Amino acid sequence: MHYWPPCICLDIMGCIIGKQSKSLPWDRPTSTPRRLRTRRRQRSNEPSTVVSVTDAVDGIVDVKQKGRRRQQQQKENHTGDFPVILPAPERRRTPQDANLQGWPSWLIDVVGEAINDWTPRHASTFEKLDKIGQGTYSNVYKARDLLTGKIVALKKVRFDNLDPQSVKFMAREILVLRRLNHPNVIKLEGLVTSRMSSSLYLVFDYMEHDLAGLTASPGIKFTEPQIKCFMKQLLSGLEHCHKQGVLHRDIKCSNLLINNDGILKIADFGLATFYGQKQPLTNRVVTLWYRPPELLLGTTYYGVGVDLWSAGCILAELFYGKPIVPARTEVEQLHKIFKLCGSPSEEYWKKSKLLNATLFKLQHPYKRCIAETFKDFPSSALPLIETLLSIDPEERSTAIAALKSEFFTPLNHTLVSHPLYQSFLPAKTWM
Repeated sequence: MHYWPPCICLDIMGCIIGKQSKSLPWDRPTSTPRRLRTRRRQRSNEPSTVVSVTDAVDGIVDVKQKGRRRQQQQKENHTGDFPVILPAPERRRTPQDANLQGWPSWLIDVVGEAINDWTPRHASTFEKLDKIGQGTYSNVYKARDLLTGKIVALKKVRFDNLDPQSVKFMAREILVLRRLNHPNVIKLEGLVTSRMSSSLYLVFDYMEHDLAGLTASPGIKFTEPQIKCFMKQLLSGLEHCHKQGVLHRDIKCSNLLINNDGILKIADFGLATFYGQKQPLTNRVVTLWYRPPELLLGTTYYGVGVDLWSAGCILAELFYGKPIVPARTEVEQLHKIFKLCGSPSEEYWKKSKLLNATLFKLQHPYKRCIAETFKDFPSSALPLIETLLSIDPEERSTAIAALKSEFFTPLNHTLVSHPLYQSFLPAKTWM
């Protein structure tokens, strides 16, 4: 499989993703477009935790030598998960209920060898800068690594370490991320444990934008080369995930992160799972607008087709300028899918044996009208959209087959020589 070089993606993106500003990497933008602002939380009134790099090394500080004034300032800056007053060396090195590397025993029990070659980072070695995202099971913070000065994203995972199911859910994301290693998949850089609570933080590279934020920005209309760049990277990342036996199960624009170098990375593997064994999987996955019809019809046996359907929705959305099948309920979602993609064939109903087939089988089937609905799309894009939005998941083929589509050939190498344009977008926060 051919990987699209970052330099090509950078020039393709033109004025959308330009050079980084000369400000410090942790500077926040002075303004945010109105539509982007609705996707982020206002800055917290909670004071940030500030610890010098010298004090933060190994999480060891002799508090007694800092004086009463220093201790008072530290207490004022205390923020719970990120304490400034660090534990004494003896207690840190031999924590109760932890292994020799410092990992909590409950974490070792569920992720095992996946973290054997790592040592835990301590919350005191990071400075929280801002809360930049919130999901059902996690919060995301922009933070500074006090040991390196690097800006990172910290994902705080919600779980109860006394609840085996909660721990198992949390551990699955770690196990999945540790198996993946690809330029277009977000990489787990480390784990942060907190002695003040049972919190666990996942450390990732900080990404300035996400695709949802870009598409929501007024005045942005993606060009065909830009869309090819995004889709090439998305399908390359999915091909790697599927090759490693991983289904993402929540591909959508807000989970596709983009940095100022034009690199796209698939993120948020909270709903991901391993597949390949003949065992049922939950169908309560994938955000509704990007959920394939077989999940809406109740199947519990599925494969890579669920991610490919979502990718097809995103491809069409980038050309269309808005989601192609937005609905408020599952019934409405399925109805809109059938109106666009056609009703399932009799053969499909018979072989699928879906739980909800009798509820949604129409007496007057819809005809497929993708070509008519998207007649203004580039002719090279329509065959790929038709394939990815097939009602039968087996007809969606694979990510590697999609990458061989005529939509991605030929590659216009002349774009490499085009100058970069200063981005007119503010630095977009992660998630």
